[in-house]
Amino acid sequence: MRYGLAALALASALTSGGAALAQSDAPVPLSYGVRPFYLVDKLPDGELKEKLAACMNQTPARTAFSIGHRGAPLQFPEHTVESNLAAARQGVGILECDVTFTKDKELVCRHAQNDLHTTTNIVATDLAEKCTQPFTPASDGAEAAAECRTSDITLAEFRTLKPKMDAADKSATTAEAYLGGTPDFRTDLYVDDAQLMTHKESIELFKSLGAKFTPELKDPSVDMPFDGFSMDDYAQKMIDEYKDAGIPASDLFPQSFNLDVIRYWVENEPEYGRQAVYLVEPDDSWDGSDPSTWEHSPADIADMGINYLAPSINMLVDLDDSGEIVPSDYAKAAKEAGLTLISWSLERSGPLANGGGWYYNSVTDAIDSDSDYYAVLDVLAQDVGVVGVFSDWPATVTYYANCTGL
Repeated sequence: MRYGLAALALASALTSGGAALAQSDAPVPLSYGVRPFYLVDKLPDGELKEKLAACMNQTPARTAFSIGHRGAPLQFPEHTVESNLAAARQGVGILECDVTFTKDKELVCRHAQNDLHTTTNIVATDLAEKCTQPFTPASDGAEAAAECRTSDITLAEFRTLKPKMDAADKSATTAEAYLGGTPDFRTDLYVDDAQLMTHKESIELFKSLGAKFTPELKDPSVDMPFDGFSMDDYAQKMIDEYKDAGIPASDLFPQSFNLDVIRYWVENEPEYGRQAVYLVEPDDSWDGSDPSTWEHSPADIADMGINYLAPSINMLVDLDDSGEIVPSDYAKAAKEAGLTLISWSLERSGPLANGGGWYYNSVTDAIDSDSDYYAVLDVLAQDVGVVGVFSDWPATVTYYANCTGL
């Protein structure tokens, strides 16, 4: 492992307290920080604000309802040791490694196979010439561009890269300037010395933190098979790395947007496939109230032997005739089909003024303040009945879950 001294010290402390953590008692102090209180303070007067404000003196506790989405990337570079330590300190019960592979077919944690140009410093290194599309500067009205894939480089080369916040300055005329562009609601304060992870390293770290695992097998940017490496080989390799690490199936929630991958796990790794999570998101024609626009009905998904469904937030909530946020017809159909629901990703959108962006486009007219993170979360938890929520800042979800007994 390549963790820094602080990470190793925390991992050691967490490991020594593993028995306590199994009972949802953190072996090191947890902290909500100030953000949950800030959001509660902004809520309009009413039942939800009274309920959440009454919990301000509670002691934080770890909860599986709170899932770290790439760690805690609202402020830390995603899929780094530091991002996941931050999430663990905010009380998450489940951590995520998005899984892709390198040129030598080793598994690493990246949100996409082709995101190295926005999540690392690769375009400003000697490895830039190996990128699928090396950096080209902005010129004559054209934006700066690059595409760098994990499959362009070996694992040894991947290890030399430095992570950064996911961003790019498309007005840049130099590779160094292209590394900028961090949205103003995030920060570069915690970028220095952040550490990338392989998939195996994420398993070791998350295990030491006492968390469960929800790896997402990402669809490759390259054509498959890749140098003889098929999609089935890829899906199997991910599961095998948990088996090799001694992780029980009960602690693993493997995810994919690829239905064929989910069905592969269900059919070929039934013990692990029992908790496979099918991720879905709406296309442009999707309407939560019109089943004819759903690619697969929840009933059809359940009939495939899939137990866990994870739609994006905008698929699970809608507005009623009075403008109140309520469960969508899709959410109701999923519950009727007996599917266990998870949703994603709270705190991804930044400030929620003016409708909140893509994640909230089914309830835009009800979104006008950051406090609406809690308004939506309350509907997801109490009315939709999700069992977990991914968040870019897990303390927000942990606070809510602790307060409401989830």
